[in-house]
Amino acid sequence: MLLDSNIFIYAIQTAHESLLLWCAKQDIRASNITRLEVLGYPHLSEKDKTDFHRLFEQAEIYPVSSATALESQQTLVTRNAQDFNWVEGLKVLDPFIERSWCSGYSIAY
Repeated sequence: MLLDSNIFIYAIQTAHESLLLWCAKQDIRASNITRLEVLGYPHLSEKDKTDFHRLFEQAEIYPVSSATALESQQTLVTRNAQDFNWVEGLKVLDPFIERSWCSGYSIAY
């Protein structure tokens, strides 16, 4: 699954620990833009940096998100699913709305 920036950000938040656990069990991918957006934020704590680096070490990094998801036939995972409605043929999953993924995980919405 190709994760958008906001999923990485939510995943390291204590309130969404189950999302982090879910990510850890997935074959995750991210775009270079996503990595830049997340790691380039100037007010990250050292813990946040460490957590993000761990997630990105697990991820295969691709050049661009929606185009990459289409080309590689991956599902784009984002909390901003509506931003991608116009992309024909793109599979999008908002884990905060579509809860089928969270079977076995306790998630705070």
